[in-house]
Amino acid sequence: MTQVEKTLFNQQHVSNHIFKNKMTVAPMTRISADDNGTPNDRMRQYYERYALGGFAAVISEGIYTDEVYSQGYANQPGLANKNHQQGWQPITKAVKEHGSKIIAQLMHAGSQSQYNQYTSETASASAVQPPAEKVSFYGGQGPFPVPKTMDENDMETAKQGFVQAALRAVEAGFDGVEIHGANGYLLDQFLSESTNKRTDQYGGSVENRVRFLTEVIEAVRGAIGPVPILGIRVSQAKVTDSSYRWPAGEADASVIFSRLGNTPLDYIHTTDGDGLGEGFGNETLSMAQAAKKYSGLSVIANGNLGEPERSSRIINDGAADLISLARTALANPDAPHLILHGQALNHFDSSLIMQPLANVKDAELEQNILKE
Repeated sequence: MTQVEKTLFNQQHVSNHIFKNKMTVAPMTRISADDNGTPNDRMRQYYERYALGGFAAVISEGIYTDEVYSQGYANQPGLANKNHQQGWQPITKAVKEHGSKIIAQLMHAGSQSQYNQYTSETASASAVQPPAEKVSFYGGQGPFPVPKTMDENDMETAKQGFVQAALRAVEAGFDGVEIHGANGYLLDQFLSESTNKRTDQYGGSVENRVRFLTEVIEAVRGAIGPVPILGIRVSQAKVTDSSYRWPAGEADASVIFSRLGNTPLDYIHTTDGDGLGEGFGNETLSMAQAAKKYSGLSVIANGNLGEPERSSRIINDGAADLISLARTALANPDAPHLILHGQALNHFDSSLIMQPLANVKDAELEQNILKE
């Protein structure tokens, strides 16, 4: 382990919480809950493995928040009722027993819902159809429907879904919550001009389009109090449009991150392809740098940071405070231990672990993962 890489093993303060190192597990869709959204022992094994591997924190897959429009996938876990809450308790207990934190990522799919056991209708900021087709292993088929435009009652229901799910998360033993404002899901649908055609106070200017996000943040913090961790994930690219970028580039970023910095968030989690890349064109800041510059909050950077030298550099350059790993974590659930002891990391085997199942604990798959 080089001197540069040792940076990854320094403690990090995020508000009133101490992370034992600077490596976290990024949220990854696993679709391994029971049919009714209740987490199970298979998921406990999956999440516990990262804690055993030395990660400072594990951010959960996207968890749906209500029994109306929020569910996005078949077998997606929820925090929409007491049964869901109770199902998460053994998972949070197992992760925390190994000295790691666990954060619940709260997600409302909006128009990007592939499957919803509660309704066949979708809802979004505006009646804009996602520009892609559903993927069968997520429970969907064919084109996405045109969503209904959410009225104030729908928006309040969605907001209260985040609030109640956050309260259940804390009761279930999570150290905090991360609000999913990225990848084209509901809150990102309000943020992006391509999906938000509203003419009220939530549409038009970027200042208006970020309003619903800040209202959700304020409502969640007001409910859970000052102690639990509260973060948000932000991206430009979307599941259904990977090439999308904010039209005004860094000018939009300055408004969005400044507004988020004026809320009671503890951190911003950025993701957009390459955590070290130029986020808004040639010779521009990365997303992480922009979040740090304009918000003043702690930043978790994500995107092609699996090599220790790269992930250390983003920390040493002051662009981020923590990093999150997805593919590298799947292939190396014990990545922190391997890096600490100077051992090589396994390569990501996309033919096997892109399958969105929480089964990296399975012995046969594990052996295949480690072949490369």
